[in-house]
Amino acid sequence: MSINIFHWKERDNTLKMSPSHKLPKNYDIEGVERRWQDAWRDEDYYFDPGSAKPQFVIDTPPPYPTGNFHIGNALNWCYIDFVARYKRMRGFNVMFPQGWDCHGLPTEVKVEETYGITKNDVSREKFREMCRNLTTGNIEKMRATIRRLGFSVDWSHEYVTMLPEYYKKTQASFLQMLRAGDIYQSEHPVNFCTRCETAIAFAEVNYVPRTTTLNYFDFDGIEIATTRPELLAACVAVAVHPEDKRYRGVKGKRLRVPIFGHQVPVIEDVAVDPNFGSGAVMICTFGDKTDVYWWKQHDLELRKAIDRKGVMTSIAGPYAGMSSEACKEAILRDMEEAGILKRQEEIEQRVGTCWRCKTPIEILSERQWFVKIHRDDVLDTARKISWVPEHMFTRLENWAESMEWDWCISRQRIFATPIPVWFCDACGEMVLPTWEDLPVDPTVDRPKKPCPRCGGSEFTGEKDVLDTWMDSSISVLHVTGWDGRSGKPPFFPAQLRSQGHDIIRTWAFYTILRTKALVDSHPWDQILINGMVLGEDGFKMSKSRNNIISPEEIVGTYGADAFRQWGAGGATTGSDIMFNWNDIVAASRFQTKLWNIFRFVIGHLEREVDPAAPVTELTDRWLLVRLSDTVAEVTTAMEGYQFDRALKALREFAWKTLADDYIEIAKGRLYAEENSRASACSALRTTMDVLFRLLAPIIPHFAEECYHHLTGRSVHSEAWPEFAYDDDEARRHGDLLVKTVAELRRYKHDRGMALNAPLGHVTIYAPEPIDDAGDAGRALNADARWNTGTPRLEEIVSGVDFDMAVIGPALRKLARPFMEAVKALPPEQIRNPPATLMVNGKEIPVPREAFTPKIAYRVAGEEVDVLTLGDVVVTIGHST
Repeated sequence: MSINIFHWKERDNTLKMSPSHKLPKNYDIEGVERRWQDAWRDEDYYFDPGSAKPQFVIDTPPPYPTGNFHIGNALNWCYIDFVARYKRMRGFNVMFPQGWDCHGLPTEVKVEETYGITKNDVSREKFREMCRNLTTGNIEKMRATIRRLGFSVDWSHEYVTMLPEYYKKTQASFLQMLRAGDIYQSEHPVNFCTRCETAIAFAEVNYVPRTTTLNYFDFDGIEIATTRPELLAACVAVAVHPEDKRYRGVKGKRLRVPIFGHQVPVIEDVAVDPNFGSGAVMICTFGDKTDVYWWKQHDLELRKAIDRKGVMTSIAGPYAGMSSEACKEAILRDMEEAGILKRQEEIEQRVGTCWRCKTPIEILSERQWFVKIHRDDVLDTARKISWVPEHMFTRLENWAESMEWDWCISRQRIFATPIPVWFCDACGEMVLPTWEDLPVDPTVDRPKKPCPRCGGSEFTGEKDVLDTWMDSSISVLHVTGWDGRSGKPPFFPAQLRSQGHDIIRTWAFYTILRTKALVDSHPWDQILINGMVLGEDGFKMSKSRNNIISPEEIVGTYGADAFRQWGAGGATTGSDIMFNWNDIVAASRFQTKLWNIFRFVIGHLEREVDPAAPVTELTDRWLLVRLSDTVAEVTTAMEGYQFDRALKALREFAWKTLADDYIEIAKGRLYAEENSRASACSALRTTMDVLFRLLAPIIPHFAEECYHHLTGRSVHSEAWPEFAYDDDEARRHGDLLVKTVAELRRYKHDRGMALNAPLGHVTIYAPEPIDDAGDAGRALNADARWNTGTPRLEEIVSGVDFDMAVIGPALRKLARPFMEAVKALPPEQIRNPPATLMVNGKEIPVPREAFTPKIAYRVAGEEVDVLTLGDVVVTIGHST
């Protein structure tokens, strides 16, 4: 079969190719990557709003501008960039925006740490200015890392959530949901961090194990067990299980709270665990979520014993002003002195902590702003999205099913989007700005019109600010062109959201909730979930474990492309990935191997006479069959976001198929001055062209360098290869050729022969006639010929193998003369041993299985070795 794959002269009449002697022997990682990063233009990656191409908008996660673009960010951006580059090559109009989620606790805490202050030590505006300045500097550092890693970001769609043009949309979304009844203000128990002095949402509570003390004490005649005696002042009831026989008849009684003296009722509830502690529990406002449930269910009193700073309030009596921990210790001492502390025991429990500062949270009743959770709407909308991997949907589903309270969106901090609300001082009416007035800061700005209810002109602005997830949960609306008014944006929905599994319950959940509420639609067609990066020790990276690896550390030694290979090949999509330096080294070695292959190929292509020569020879056609298989495999993998599968296929093709098999077999023809050499050059040129386009999304710098030397063009301006080569004969015969050459090279190795040593006459008997253009012979340094049928083999006895384990014990001193006598036997008797044998003039019995004949073969009188490879027989002549 003769197929002309690419008409090179027609494609590029000014073909440029660097001679091999101009290519450095060693691939200059730093030099190449920096050179191409300087050459690439930002505008080449801009989304074109007027393009007729199908759109592919990616809702990228806006990281907190900490100044460190950590390895987890980098893994996520690897995934995004693989997709963005691939989709551009497939003809899509791609938007790969870069956002920065500036607001919130991380920035405030960093400012407090940097300047040794708290948010209350300076004015609100001064504190905001300090946060903005820190954020701006950190963004610049992280931009540099993004560029160094070769990510093809659309910088024309960069957004910064702390800038007015973004957070005015956050405020607009708040107002739209408020007017629709999806946002409300109410006093309600909320999770509260007393270190950060703010409410936090359930999704921001991290549960950690700890050992604590369970204290048993006398509660007016009933034994109570508690881990939080400091909440005794907030006790509002004692609860028992209705079927607990120990407490029959106590329901409705009133008990006096020890130390504090107020009376509380005894109630029954099936949620009480009779097997925990004494089986009787005190209900406090609030020790945990169960307290909140009982408080609501039984319409109990509210007693606030702990304030926003974690300090005991006036109802704690003599303990007022103490920290909760100090109060706990003092109450236990007083219980012991009063003789009511019965016993103590250590227990293990899981404690909710602030996601940022790790402080154990309190549940406080506060007036806060909430978003209504319409669970069914969220789940129905989420089901319209394709989840990759599919099982990640279950995480969102489980989270939605477990939510017991609405989303608390107000925060008692400063550096965040202001809640755009005023209250009339005269009548308390809520006053809202118009869309045209946004953005507003109600602590600074004033309403432009009098109170609509009473005509008053004095207002108090809302001091609370919005949860930062209120900013980032409209990222998809922002990048698709939403102006803050009702209606779907022009490029909505996005085609893809890429994010980590750790923020499914926050960013994914909140985005789905908000887009459903704001534009009545799902936000993206697909969501791609990546795993977490673990240290070499298998644990989550952290300063305390000293297992943090920065992308800059890796790139400084091995380059961005090696890091990107690690990202692609480290794990299946959605799985956690453990960092291992050996993986980086392996990636770098693969690039070295590819560079050596490319230099070898270029050296032969520059001697090429006819670049458009047809591919005619078996080995060359076989290479293109395998290349076609690889294109199909990599394309399927990239379509399914299976980057590890794509990289594995590319490595196997380049390293094994191309280098170990094809080049080793065909290089003799490449060095020869024969007509068939042009076929090999055409196959190699096609292979290099296709291979570097397949590699371009994963290792863009290396692919660009090689492709530019090959064609003079940018690989990132090329289309994804739609290369198909169907040649069943080449597949069958080529597989047989490769297998046969590999076995004969192993034959040489096993006999201690150099691989280039002469092998003599080799005849390969195959089921079909095969014409390999002499490739097998050149590869093996042999007179190799292909025949059909089977060889006419003549078996001969070439010697004897003795079993000394049989001969030694049986014959002892006669063993050696016995063996000499056996060797003197005629071949037929060596094959069929006699019962006795004359040894030293004496007839002795021949022990069973004392020896076996060595069988050799002859073909046409020449002694040969025989290899059997399935239905193929190979004979190797001993004469040269």
